Order: sequence, then structure tokens, then C-alpha cells
Amino acid sequence: MAKKRFTAINTWTSVLLLCVFLNGCGADSSTSEDSATDETVNTSPVVEAGEAQTVVAGDSVTLSANISDDDTNYDINWSQLTGTNVTLSDTNSANTSFTAPTVTNQETLQFQVSVDDGVNDAVTDTVSVTVSAGNDDSEDDYGGENESVWIINTSGEVSSRILDSTTGVGVLVNVQSVSDETIDDTDYTLVTSQGIPKYDVTMTQDIIDSINNRPKASSDLVTGQTTASVGDVVEFGEDVGYVSTGQNCASNAGYGYWPPGPACPTEDEREVYFPKNPQATTQECENGLGKVGLFVNGSSVYNWGDGMSYNSDGSWLNLAPVAEQYDVDICGGHSANGDYHHHFYTSCLADLVGDTGDQHSPIYGYAADGYPIYGPWEEDGQLAVSAWEVRDYTSSSATGCSDNARSCTLIDQFDASLGTEVATQGPEFDDVVTTLSGNELVADNGYYYEDYFWNSTLTEQGGVYLDQYNGHTDSIRGYHYHITITQENGSYIPAFPYIIGTRFAGQLQDNSVASCSTGATMGPPPGA
Repeated sequence: MAKKRFTAINTWTSVLLLCVFLNGCGADSSTSEDSATDETVNTSPVVEAGEAQTVVAGDSVTLSANISDDDTNYDINWSQLTGTNVTLSDTNSANTSFTAPTVTNQETLQFQVSVDDGVNDAVTDTVSVTVSAGNDDSEDDYGGENESVWIINTSGEVSSRILDSTTGVGVLVNVQSVSDETIDDTDYTLVTSQGIPKYDVTMTQDIIDSINNRPKASSDLVTGQTTASVGDVVEFGEDVGYVSTGQNCASNAGYGYWPPGPACPTEDEREVYFPKNPQATTQECENGLGKVGLFVNGSSVYNWGDGMSYNSDGSWLNLAPVAEQYDVDICGGHSANGDYHHHFYTSCLADLVGDTGDQHSPIYGYAADGYPIYGPWEEDGQLAVSAWEVRDYTSSSATGCSDNARSCTLIDQFDASLGTEVATQGPEFDDVVTTLSGNELVADNGYYYEDYFWNSTLTEQGGVYLDQYNGHTDSIRGYHYHITITQENGSYIPAFPYIIGTRFAGQLQDNSVASCSTGATMGPPPGA
């Protein structure tokens, strides 16, 4: 059984909203409620497609669905959603099998089982099978990039929804190539991509509700509600009913998939060099706006910020996962200047890499310094834990202000013992602020970057606790970052700093996709 997914993005906002980001909330997408009120109720089947598997090319793989229903009078159908095509032995029974295809690089196949009892809506569930080439050198556990982790487009597949702005032809999806290159005696992995992922999302009732319950649904959606239905498989960029006002959103190229404001992504040609043997930094290297790394499907990694601040005066900096929560798609991403990116965890990528939370997460991507970014799980049922905490603003606290409000900032957010200094007055914790997309949010403690500090005593405990860069070292993987989430009230929510910390842990090379203090290289977020 896959671990429970997010149901909200933060403690300050609606639980329903972030269901759209994370492809599922408290209820599994494989169940549904009957609305019948008669004494005799025919309930919907319950189906579980099974645990994610990791196999080697040539292995015999069995998929076994666990199905429960009022009776046995139902139809079963297995189908393949992603990956190199395989032949299923039987698509109409609970158990089916296939031979893992020959692959040159690690690849994740996704399968869906559908059960229809002829009375209620069909219910579905999915399962991932990660296929490795089986080479002894295919795994690199100590941080250097290798081809096996990247989702490489070996067939020339193009997007049917995102088109090249000059040719009108679909943009190539995922990663185009991964190769080794040596420059000035430094070994690199060179990754090329156009930045368009292949996300196919099966719509659940939770996702539908989260779109329809947006505070500005009446104006954000053409008819006031989504045009998608439960069970629909929505391709990346497919119209789900939004009023598209962003750039690049042509009627046949992403229109209606993103909420009003954000631009639709376009082909974003990039060649990104990652050092194979990353080295710990010897200087303070702040990361900024724009790319700070790549995910394994070629999409961009962005940091915690959206480039905006309270009253636009450069103080009290917005956290993107909070301020932009109504500006992202059903996979929790959007584009800036055509560059599609994520600021925090998304289950769409977790599904592609087969991360179910029953063991240490696999690699989700790489930071610009070459260190790998793993998913949120440290082991079965145990999350990696961010050591960044929300400040206590009360005057008696070491991190507080004399008036118990946002009137001071920490002299050094990496060393709270240095105390505070007077700052431009920020909003009260119950003030309502308006986002670029015109949505109103309460500026709770934790809305702004200045609300946080690194608690070094947590890092010193070791184990699951991460350092100031949001990473740590273990004997198997060496140094690596973690995407961080936390659990509150039975739901998973993103935990600051979300992916990597405010600074890079490793040294940046001259040909890096990012540089120290890169904030000036990108303008404000879409819609500014």
C-alpha cells in the first residue's frame, strides 16, 4: 500500500487546495463513495494494484490486484500508462504478467487496473515497475550522476499538448540525452532536455474538488468548475477548464491547463553540466531564482522563493509554495519565462520514479553543485526531517521582537544566538495579503522566509535530521539533499526549505546552470 500523500500545502491554507498538486488526499483514488440511500446499497469495488517493484531487464514480472466487492460480478482491465510497451499475459484478470523489457537506462513503467461492477463508476489504481539495465556499474551510490536515474526519451516521443513555438510540432518530453564529458580534467555528466515532462494524471474526486473549491473558481474557470471528470487521465498541458490568460497559452498548446496568470511552458533548450564528483563548498553560496538543478525527467528545480516580497520593498520575502499555491497545475508546477519547474514535492514525479515511501526514497534529481536530491523518505515510514524552524516572535524568545510582531529580523538565520535587528514592519499574523493572482491569504507565521531559522541542535542529533543545506551524509549514498515534507493532523505538507536549502552545499563549477546569488538573473514570477 502506498504511503498517504499530501492533502495540504501548509498550515496556513485550505486543505482542499493542495490535493490538486499532489494527486490524492486522505482518500485513495481507488475508492469511491456511493450516493445511494436505499436500504440495499451496491457499493463500489475497492482495488489496490499492488506494491511498486524494482526489477532487471528480462525478469518475469507479475502484477496482482487486490479487489473487494459486494460480489464477484465485475470486469477487470489492466492497461499500461507509461514506459516501453510490454505485452501483458492477461488484461482481464486480477493477475497478469510480462517480461521486463530491455533498457539501456533505468526506466519506470506504470500500469493501471480498472474494475467496473456495472452499477457504480469504474474505480482504478496504479502501480509502478522500475526496470534497470542490470549492469554492475548502473548504480552510483555516492552522488555522481549516472544514466540509470534519468528518464530518457529513447523513442523521440513528443508532447501532444505543448508545441514548439516556431514549428508547431510537439516538444520532446523528458530527457533527450545523458553523456559523459571531461573538461579541464573535471568529469561531468551532460544532460540535455527541453524541460517538458510526461505527466499523465488520473483525476480523483479530491483533485476535482480542490479545483472547484478554489476561492476564485467563478472567475478562474470558464464555467466555474473543471471540465475534467473522475477517472479521466489528463495529459500534461491538457485543458481542464481554466481561463487561460498567460503567455504562450495557445488554444492548441497548453490552454486551460494552468490557472490564469502563469505562462504556459515552451521548449527550453538546455545543456546542464553536473560534476560527477561534487565537492563540499568552501564559501557561502546563496541560491536564487531560476534553475538550481534538474529533476530526473528534465524539469527544472527551483528554490523556495517566488521573487516577491511584502509591499515589494525587498523585506519579508514570499515563500513560493505558499504565495503561489493557486498558480500551479495538478502536478504542483508552472513555468517562468517558459521554464517549467517545481518548488516542492510532487507525487507526479514520485509516481514516475516509483517512490511509495516503503523504503529510502530514490533520486528525484540533482542540484547544480552535483549532489543528488532524494525524495522525502529516509526509510520505511520515516521521513527525513528539516532542521529549519518557525521563529517564536514573542518578546521573551531569543528569536522574538519587542512588540511580539514582525518588527525585527534575525541578524543571522543560521545562528539565532546572534539575536535580532530592527527591520521594516511586516504584516500582523492575522493580516490578509493579496497574491499576484489576486487571491487573498492570511500571513500566518511561516508565510515569509524571514519567519524561519536553522536550528543547529536538531542537525547535531544526526539520523533523520538534515543540515542547513537540507541534506546529510550516510554510508550508502554519501552526501545528498532531501525533498522535505512533514505530517500534521494526518496530512503531509511541504516543509521549508522544501528541496535544497537557501545555500548550496557544494562548490559550483564555472559551467554550472546556477551561480551564487543568482536572484538578479530572473524576473518576478509569471503574472507580475
